[in-house]
This record gives sequence, structure tokens and C-alpha cells, in this order.
Amino acid sequence: MKFSTKQDIETPAAYVFAALTDFEAWERAAMRRGADVARTDKMRQAGAGMSWHVAFQFRGRQRKMDLRLLNMIPSSKLEFAALSAAIDATTKVEIVEMSAKRARLHVTANITPLTLTAKLFMQSLRLARARADRKFAQRVQTIVTEIEARYRDDQKVS
Repeated sequence: MKFSTKQDIETPAAYVFAALTDFEAWERAAMRRGADVARTDKMRQAGAGMSWHVAFQFRGRQRKMDLRLLNMIPSSKLEFAALSAAIDATTKVEIVEMSAKRARLHVTANITPLTLTAKLFMQSLRLARARADRKFAQRVQTIVTEIEARYRDDQKVS
């Protein structure tokens, strides 16, 4: 199943990329939400090959997932792969510079179920496709809003 959304953001593309690649901040945010996050690579700089093991509660059960950064093109593209016992997912984030202080964020997630239970869950998502698309777009919009707010705060300080 594929989810996709495009969001315009009133922030320079380089700033958006820097915010999205602040992996330590993403790790802390996941931990604040109750997830256990552990880096599984030995890389010192951000780049393709970074990986994490993540454990979290979802629908009343403990889930475990391995996350890997597959591709990173500075200021324009990130590609992640996530693998768990139930799903295989890829997420692509593309940043398109619209002007000096405006960018467009295009996020695409492709989820493939690996178990019967996951297939049944994906079927229920297909039946509620409009709602699932709306929730996906809202989550990306929340991230966009947070990045814009952080950018405005940084501009006030400067």
C-alpha cells in the first residue's frame, strides 16, 4: 500500500534537510513517545548505511523494527527502509527548493505486509483509504509546522 503527500513549507530547503537529518533529535522524540531506540551502526557521520533498532507499543502489542537509511542526497532526498516481522516498508522524502525561503516536501511511504495478520490490517486500511491518507498527510503537516516554527525561532535569535 502506498501513501503519498506533498506539503509546502515556508523554510529554505537546506534548513528543512538539516532538520530532517538531525537523527539524534528524532531518536529523542521517539524515546519521549515511549519507544526504545538503539543505533546499530558504527558510522560517525550521517549518511547511507545508518541503522537503528526500534521497539515500541502499537495496537496493544510490543513491536520491533529495524530501520536503515538507504540513500541520502544532501538538500534533496532521503530514503529509508524499515523491516519488522510483519511489514517491509520504504519511505522516500524529497525536498524541492521552490524559492530562497520556500520548499516543497514530498513524502512517499510504501508498505508491504509479510504476514497474514498484517495483510488483514492493510486490507482494513484499504477500506478506510481516505481516512488513512488524511492521517498520513496530517502527520507530515505536523512535522512541517514544527520545522517552520523552529526556523522562525532561529530567525528571531539571529
